[in-house]
Amino acid sequence: MPRYDYRCHSCGATFELNRPMSQANAPAVCPAGHEDVTKLMSMVAVTGSAAGGGAAPQAGGGGGGGCCGGGCCG
Repeated sequence: MPRYDYRCHSCGATFELNRPMSQANAPAVCPAGHEDVTKLMSMVAVTGSAAGGGAAPQAGGGGGGGCCGGGCCG
C-alpha cells in the first residue's frame, strides 16, 4: 500500500498515511486533529542489486545502454 506524506499548516507537523491509491487525493487530518494539510511530494530511493547479483550498466560505460541508447552521450 502506498505511503503519502503530509504537512499540517496549523501546527507544522509532518506525518505519513498508508492508504490505497484510490484514496490518494482524499482529505487527510493531522495527528492533532487539524484539517488544513497539504500532501507533499515524496522522493523514493530504490537501492539494491538486480536479480542474479549482477550490477546494472552505468551510463556511458560502453555497455550499449547509456542515457539514450549509447549513441549520443560522450
